[in-house]
Amino acid sequence: MVNIDDFVKRLETILDYYGLNASTFADKIGVQRSSMSHLLSGRNKPSLDFVMKILEVFPDVDLYWILVGKGSFPKNNDENLEIPESPTPISSNENVGTDLFSSIEKNEEEKREIKKVSPSKNVTINFEDDEIEKIVLFYKNGTFKAYSP
Repeated sequence: MVNIDDFVKRLETILDYYGLNASTFADKIGVQRSSMSHLLSGRNKPSLDFVMKILEVFPDVDLYWILVGKGSFPKNNDENLEIPESPTPISSNENVGTDLFSSIEKNEEEKREIKKVSPSKNVTINFEDDEIEKIVLFYKNGTFKAYSP
């Protein structure tokens, strides 16, 4: 969950870094000035749309830093990202095939049973031994809630 007080402190850090006041910042990212005021006062929580607008206009802002304080600001682009190697590398000359969207046959062990359910409050889905890591609910007003079991 996003701690609103900490989010506001990080937002104020961004304002200081760029030398902007709240009104100018709101104009730059395309939100109403009152929305910015309500966020800074702690009255409202930031919507996903608000956070995405910040990231769009200010590329130095790291998503995880603005949301939960992990990472750095300004974003350090020199960090080494671990990119897993492909188990079977393909050379650029190798003929991959013409149909990239053909279906791939799966072993019976890999197939999972998925039940279609009608929307309700109590939903049961059997994924055998899989564990749920996180459930995210998106609301029409642009906010969201994440639940971890």
